[in-house]
Amino acid sequence: MGTQDLQGFLFLLFLPLLQPRGASAGSLHSPGLSECFQVNGADYRGHQNHTGPRGAGRPCLFWDQTQQHSYSSASDPQGRWGLGAHNFCRNPDGDVQPWCYVAETEEGIYWRYCDIPTCHMPGYLGCFVDSGAPPALSGPSGTSTKLTVQVCLRFCRMKGYQLAGVEAGYACFCGSESDLARGRLAPATDCDQICFGHPGQLCGGDGRLGVYEVSVGSCQGNWTAPQGVIYSPDFPDEYGPDRNCSWALGPPGAALELTFRLFELADPRDRLELRDAASGSLLRAFDGARPPPPGPLRLGTAALLLTFRSDARGHAQGFALTYRGLQDAAEDPAAPEGSAQTPAAPLDGANVSCSPRPGAPQAAMGGAVCWLREKGPRRWGLPGAPGEAGLCGTDSPEGCPCPAPPGTPRLRVLLRATGL
Repeated sequence: MGTQDLQGFLFLLFLPLLQPRGASAGSLHSPGLSECFQVNGADYRGHQNHTGPRGAGRPCLFWDQTQQHSYSSASDPQGRWGLGAHNFCRNPDGDVQPWCYVAETEEGIYWRYCDIPTCHMPGYLGCFVDSGAPPALSGPSGTSTKLTVQVCLRFCRMKGYQLAGVEAGYACFCGSESDLARGRLAPATDCDQICFGHPGQLCGGDGRLGVYEVSVGSCQGNWTAPQGVIYSPDFPDEYGPDRNCSWALGPPGAALELTFRLFELADPRDRLELRDAASGSLLRAFDGARPPPPGPLRLGTAALLLTFRSDARGHAQGFALTYRGLQDAAEDPAAPEGSAQTPAAPLDGANVSCSPRPGAPQAAMGGAVCWLREKGPRRWGLPGAPGEAGLCGTDSPEGCPCPAPPGTPRLRVLLRATGL
């Protein structure tokens, strides 16, 4: 793999987050065909009930029949993780992709990942073969032991490229649509390497590139395509403090329809505003204490300006919203024909985060702990803590991966070696 511009890539990891260049007006990936808007598919609520090729297509066990394991419908009584009297693939523990328990075990492994073609966040273009001669993406490249999807996206965005590819957990490549045109797709399960900088993200595979549009997680952009998706800055990583971002939205039509697929802001001081682009008048405002309503939100304006600001302590997953232009302000808000129906993300912090739900009193923090748990060969926990791992804003004994307080190492560790 090439390593040109390595110094600039590593330097990027320590730079304050800069205002990236504007996002492209269109998208190579239609959000209407996606069932997932988080990079690890934690929001998947579809109906696939067999494991992927690496699990030989085995049928999943029903979640109400897995009480002997860490995750079952009994451990999710409110349905926050999407478990219930069904055997559909889910991701209740914030793993890298949806999975399920299976009846047959192999070398002590009693669960398998699911390969779900429609569960790839918009902006992810697929898994591609990288033979190295020539490279699949022909632009600058670099490596880092702190690589995440967004670190690579930011690097390629600042270099002026349209595409970013992650490979082998630690390598980043930049390229253009012409590279993609001659690229060769690989099975989705070939991109199975965990990012060195984030245990909940996949960064390609051995000789395999996971390719993204650089507009994902950009801080500004001008969106004119008939429909699309806008992510909070730095997505799929958490947004950082003191962010001040804006997106101009002007698809063809007389009105707009927005649907929030994910919304998690740290506190009331982190705020998303929707303004009429022509008059500047405030139409709606949402923050950590006042989330948007579930379902479609119709606005009687043809052009919209979205602004997002976080305070000095802002740090949370952020938001993902889909938009589409309406030809008539009275048009039925139903999704376009042929698109996958994705329910609005739960607004109580149930996605994968352990932060307190919006509006919860600060005293709720520290009222519970995340316990060590095991799923197959992967163990999660805090090094040096024999029984529990840090403060967490969940009231479930199983909990979910604890977030790291500012200035401390991350509180969940995913060991790569099988059988541990």
